[in-house]
Amino acid sequence: MKNSVNRELPDAIMKDLDYKPFESVDFGQPEIQRHAPKVRATTGTDKVVDSLEKVVTENLEDGMTISFHHHFREGDYVFNMVMCIIIDHGYKNLTLAPSSLTNTMNDIVIEAIEKGVVTNITSSGMRGTLGDAVSHGALENPVIFRSHGGRARAIESGEINIDIAFLGVPNADEMGNANGMNGETAFGSLGYALMDARYADKVVLITDNLVEYPNTPASIEQTQVDYVVKVDKVGDPDKIGSGATRFTKDPKELKIAKTVNDVIVNSPYFKDGFSFQTGSGGAALAVTRFLRQSMIDNGITASFALGGITKPTIDLLEEGLVKRVMDVQDFDKGAAHSMKLNPAQQEISATWYADPANKGAMVDKLDVVILSALEIDTDFNVNVMTGSDGVIRGAVGGHQDAATAKLTIISAPLVRGRIATIVPAVTTNVTPGASVDVLVTEAGIAINPNRKDLLETLKSVPGVPVYTIDELQQMAEKKVGKPEPLEFTDRTVAMVEYRDGTIIDTINEVKD
Repeated sequence: MKNSVNRELPDAIMKDLDYKPFESVDFGQPEIQRHAPKVRATTGTDKVVDSLEKVVTENLEDGMTISFHHHFREGDYVFNMVMCIIIDHGYKNLTLAPSSLTNTMNDIVIEAIEKGVVTNITSSGMRGTLGDAVSHGALENPVIFRSHGGRARAIESGEINIDIAFLGVPNADEMGNANGMNGETAFGSLGYALMDARYADKVVLITDNLVEYPNTPASIEQTQVDYVVKVDKVGDPDKIGSGATRFTKDPKELKIAKTVNDVIVNSPYFKDGFSFQTGSGGAALAVTRFLRQSMIDNGITASFALGGITKPTIDLLEEGLVKRVMDVQDFDKGAAHSMKLNPAQQEISATWYADPANKGAMVDKLDVVILSALEIDTDFNVNVMTGSDGVIRGAVGGHQDAATAKLTIISAPLVRGRIATIVPAVTTNVTPGASVDVLVTEAGIAINPNRKDLLETLKSVPGVPVYTIDELQQMAEKKVGKPEPLEFTDRTVAMVEYRDGTIIDTINEVKD
């Protein structure tokens, strides 16, 4: 079986999991029946339980699906805390369904896989030792990778049926009212966790900060929560984020960032009231700084900024250059701290952010987005999942979701080290080329031939050479040569969903 981006899909797995092949980036307007969680009516005056182990052993059963959020990122303590109890009690055949997996979770997930505790995983991504283990066939069943919007859609439809959600929060009261803004381990928006709180059959809040009832503002409400457990520490705030990320000094990144800004400023979308999303990382943050100056120079104000938020974006808000920040996740302490101070910084759930199966997501209103890539091919397809060795080392994240913007820009160097970034065909197709408008490199830009309007508009921007993407690919290959083809077995270790739930690609086991 092949899909519309010419990817071979395994017939047996597609049939067993009742999947359809990816066809189009156009989701249409289908009517969708949402799933409803089970609710155990609570009439008591207190949901506090003094033992996390007691909550686990009295509620978890073999074969269940459990979820976590990744807002603590590398500072998370909750995931390992819960998984240690689960492993110690010998549970089997669990499905792990976190919003994403970070490096701090890898060792315990590998242990859980080896002991048969976890046999299925669905997530946005994975890296490091876990990605390597899964890529070499460690997990019994294929991982299902979904975008942030795709995960929200799958939870709402019941494709992901969460039995128990274990949600770490920096504060909660005795009934389960909680937010991510207050406390020593505050991380800002609870955007991804809000889906689990709304749809899981049972919700367990884990906090190191029990506060007076009623706790407001409440992002997670007591109507959604079954248990509250107090522990010594839910996370390390120094690893959640560290203030404003430093402006890159790398000449290549700065050149790419300046070119991205030139593309935006000379596009038809750079006008008063435009909207945008940038990522984290050196080049993306540099774009924000260049864009700031261009907005000042041209007297332009943005209506909103979207996505994972950093301090440089908050600076634009505080300067009046951006009217609203729509915040699904905070990437540093500066952004997290701002949320409780500035009412123009709006916490949004993953469904509000990027779910195609609701009555209107924020990504549908995006004018400009800047995204990165591990690889991009000559059909403008993008890989953000697997490395040049075929090993899983990334995440779908919001890549597919935000690529629906009116102007989708991929910023990437021609090569990284001795590895080409622009290739004839990506190893794993995550975001289809139909969503991508412009590729920006340090050597110049390539414009998707489907965007004849942009070809006309951007062909004469001073200092911005325009090439075909084939020409950029040949430049990259001339620098580093043609790599040996990767070798895989016939075994599928992961399925990559497009945001509508169809399969855009699969990942096979790496051959040793």
